[in-house]
Amino acid sequence: MSAHSVQPEGSASTGPSGGNEPSVMVHLRDIHKQYPGQSTAAVENLSLDIHEGEIFSLLGPSGCGKTTTLRMVAGLEMPDHGSIHFKDRPIVVTSKNIYVPPEKRQIGMVFQSYAIWPHMTVAQNIAYPLKARKLPAKEVERRVQSILDLVGMGHLAQRSAMLLSGGQQQRVALARALVYEPSILLLDEPFSNLDTKLREQMRIEIKMLQQKLGITVLFVTHDQVEALSLSSRLAVMHQGVIQQVGTPRALYERPANSIVRDFIGRSVLLKARAGASRTPLDVFVDDGEGGVHYAVRQPDGERAPAAGNDVHLSVRPEDIRIRAAGGDVKQAALAGVVEAALFEGERTEFRVRIAGQAPIYVYGDRRDGFVEGEKVWLDIPADRISVW
Repeated sequence: MSAHSVQPEGSASTGPSGGNEPSVMVHLRDIHKQYPGQSTAAVENLSLDIHEGEIFSLLGPSGCGKTTTLRMVAGLEMPDHGSIHFKDRPIVVTSKNIYVPPEKRQIGMVFQSYAIWPHMTVAQNIAYPLKARKLPAKEVERRVQSILDLVGMGHLAQRSAMLLSGGQQQRVALARALVYEPSILLLDEPFSNLDTKLREQMRIEIKMLQQKLGITVLFVTHDQVEALSLSSRLAVMHQGVIQQVGTPRALYERPANSIVRDFIGRSVLLKARAGASRTPLDVFVDDGEGGVHYAVRQPDGERAPAAGNDVHLSVRPEDIRIRAAGGDVKQAALAGVVEAALFEGERTEFRVRIAGQAPIYVYGDRRDGFVEGEKVWLDIPADRISVW
């Protein structure tokens, strides 16, 4: 596959989806943002539809433009040009000088720093945005208690914010963002201050909470596990450009280019040579012991490499089966030697050397007892291989 950028789904449309397609909650078109003094754009002509009631993640490394995009949706940054609609409501249309301020966008937001006021109780922290909107006291009390119960903190309403753990502070920030019933919830790296186990717990809680409320969530993260586990759909960004949009499974199993492939999960790359056949494509990997021919599906829209051309094969480490070398027949397996074995609890990770290849990593069962220097055979299903 060539390394090309893929436009997001529905990029040719000019308005919210119709027909049987999901209703569009957030509609961005040709959003461009370049900061003064910078030679490149932070976000470059981005177009994207976020569906109503889904968790949509923007995933990418630091500086890729994901937080800038979220801040433009929130109203904390103004695009140089482009438009943003919430359903049919224009929020930003630069060509018509339309700009709706953040407080009128009906959004909730949780930042990396939870901004919990230490001099207030839990209930007072959550009530603040309602009081700022001058809601009646009884309505404020009702909403605060309701959202506290929803996030499992009803018994802590009168506790001082200074006495909260990191996880409790995150729940308070989430409750405060949800208490005035926003149409869209924006989450900017909300788990970055939590330890590993608490991050896992909060991912589950937020997903269950979103399902209960049916709210649309735009989630920004650099953590692929968070994006894959939480998202209905996600977009991978790189240098201000969306590389691919789709479901977590689609992006993991069918990356559009090497940027997406290498950012989501780990990939094993093997040098290979193209054969003469076209459908399926014949590729040969030389392992110094006769090698293996694989019949693989040619990627959609890609030109088949000429016979004899060098190509690279990509496969996920968990799709490779490692087994002891032995018996009379290698059975279409690659021969390798274990260079290192790392026991990780739920699995063992092996670094394996194949003749003529860079070292690769393979995930084995935690009970696999292969040791450094041991010869092994690697079984790779042809239907899990992609050609690059």
